[in-house]
Amino acid sequence: MQQQPNNMTQPNGMMMKPPVMVTVKDSLYLTDMLSWNLLAMKKAHFFAQSAQDPAIKSHLEKCGQMHQQHYERILNHLNTNSQPMSQQPQ
Repeated sequence: MQQQPNNMTQPNGMMMKPPVMVTVKDSLYLTDMLSWNLLAMKKAHFFAQSAQDPAIKSHLEKCGQMHQQHYERILNHLNTNSQPMSQQPQ
């Protein structure tokens, strides 16, 4: 018996829109992603401060900024999509 895809997924398995609810496993993974980006940002900043070569220092600063942008993008996405049920449109 072949399972029919629901209206939220395409035949290739990609979701058209996110589910209403985030599972515990999803939440833990999102927490991990935030932690990884925060740690990478801190390490890049630390090593940029220690670098003597201006080119290396510049690349480390860009790397830290990239991880900061990823962190902020994930956080903003979570904040904009975490409205309490009473505030969501009916």
